Amino acid sequence: MNKFLILAPAAMLAASTAFAASHSMAPMVEASDQSVANGIVSADMVQAAENGWLVVHRTDADMKPGPVVGHAPLRGGENVDVAAILTEDVKSGEMLMLMVHSEAGGMSTGVFEYTLGATEDGPIKPDGNLVMTVVTAE
Repeated sequence: MNKFLILAPAAMLAASTAFAASHSMAPMVEASDQSVANGIVSADMVQAAENGWLVVHRTDADMKPGPVVGHAPLRGGENVDVAAILTEDVKSGEMLMLMVHSEAGGMSTGVFEYTLGATEDGPIKPDGNLVMTVVTAE
């Protein structure tokens, strides 16, 4: 019985450390080129430090975020197979920037309030860099 008491705290500490490590991963977006014929663009995995949004921007070879054409809510932590419904037609060959945005600064929680250039629900920028990836619609 004493062995259980000695091992239990060690096991709890290891589990807590693993949980903390998994939740302190750097924010990121993983996605690949895909068909958008069904009106959806998906990210395979999104890592977010807190609740926020996966936002789909139009972009081009200049790699600057353009108008928003879709978004989906994110939970803090790891999000798998995140699907954003497109609000505009996207043609095969167009480039889309999938970017992590915050839930901060808006008037309402759970309502996506960002417009291009605004601060409400704006993009996160750890170390001054956007958290995003670019895919091409097929």
